[in-house]
Amino acid sequence: MNPINKFTSSRLYNLLGSTRKARIISASALALAVCTFGAAGVAPLAPDASDLPVTTISQNIDLPNLSTQIAALEAQDGSQKYVHEERIRAGDTLATLMQRLGVEDDAAETFIKKDKVAKAIMQLKTGKRVQAQTDEEGNLLWLRTTVVDGKDNPVKNISITRKGESFVAEETAAKLERRIEMRARTITTSLFAATDSSSDGSSLPDSVVRQIVEMFSTNIDFRSDLKRGDKFNVVYETFWQDGEFVRAGRILAGEFTNRGTTYQSVWFEDPASKTGGGYYSFDGKSLKKAFLKSPLEFSRISSGFSMRVHPISGQWKAHKGIDFAAPTGTPIRAAGDGVVDFAGVQGGYGNVIVLKHWNNYTTAYAHMSRFAPGVRKGTKVSQGDLIGYVGTTGWSTGAHLHYEFRVGGQAQDPGKLNIAPQAPLTAAELSRFRAVSGDMMHRFALLRPAGSSNGTLAAK
Repeated sequence: MNPINKFTSSRLYNLLGSTRKARIISASALALAVCTFGAAGVAPLAPDASDLPVTTISQNIDLPNLSTQIAALEAQDGSQKYVHEERIRAGDTLATLMQRLGVEDDAAETFIKKDKVAKAIMQLKTGKRVQAQTDEEGNLLWLRTTVVDGKDNPVKNISITRKGESFVAEETAAKLERRIEMRARTITTSLFAATDSSSDGSSLPDSVVRQIVEMFSTNIDFRSDLKRGDKFNVVYETFWQDGEFVRAGRILAGEFTNRGTTYQSVWFEDPASKTGGGYYSFDGKSLKKAFLKSPLEFSRISSGFSMRVHPISGQWKAHKGIDFAAPTGTPIRAAGDGVVDFAGVQGGYGNVIVLKHWNNYTTAYAHMSRFAPGVRKGTKVSQGDLIGYVGTTGWSTGAHLHYEFRVGGQAQDPGKLNIAPQAPLTAAELSRFRAVSGDMMHRFALLRPAGSSNGTLAAK
């Protein structure tokens, strides 16, 4: 033991290790440590920032020439321009509209009243958009708007442009932008409640809702079959002009899961055959069945095809049709393609329409309040076309539709008949169809929540 705690050669030798290899490694580490501390000791320190020399640089900067800028502004027709946009209000006159647009130009108003093209602005419907550009004095530079038809579809664009001291009015065909939209909904209370609002804050157009009902009405009775938790996905087209929604178009594809069974359809219009389009299942089979399950979109069966006590005569007799209770004025649709064979008053039927279909089938619609415009003997109708409205004419105790299905003139129970649908697609058409259906199947997959099932597909 070393009582004065000094390093001796033997003690240092022991600290370096007991083996030759350990002593070599320890010595190397010690040498590196000495070099590191030595380098730190001789390295110069960074200079103090306050001791650094300060250099001042000065440079002349030319200010913008205000006279040049003013001259440039004056060269722009000598005035500022303003764009205004307004919508037609109920009771609007040309004067009130021009006032809201910031137009104070008597010559422009006179031109609009007299010009054959420009005066169409005075017949615009409430809610339609009008844009105008004026100068700082309120003089009209240009005005633009769109004229629509009776179904609110854009027909033409009207533009009025100043040319010196006069004006020129032009009309061009409306150009609509087509968009494809997709929506997914779950039934909680009713179909219309599901289409009115959702978590994404959007609603489905009424025309799309009507198409959903028509599309699946041969498989789903929307009066009684819907159940809480039913789901549907729909892909449809919309049309826009200048970023403004104009109208909804056709449903391109839809699927509806009702009570665990999923029905699917896709619109296909073959560009080669040009025979018109229709809805098909995803395996290419036509979904247009011979007859609708119900001529009314929403109603209930108040009396079926069976024996009953007649509500007026009180006698026990066969009821050779189906009665659908519905308010007066409810639209009645043609159950299938055909020709009007009779439209008029017929005894206890009251106002009645009889449609003649193929293969000796006929359908009758009785107690109607009135017929649809243009429906008369010889008129051709397609499945789903409006033919009249529910009423209580003839031997009727309340507003309802009496519907009969006849084969060879004899009334039959339509629920017990098995009628073949349309012919299937040809091999060439089916090949083109698969490209369309493949795209729609991909869209449906995007609409479904991850891990969800689309239920059991209905047998086609």
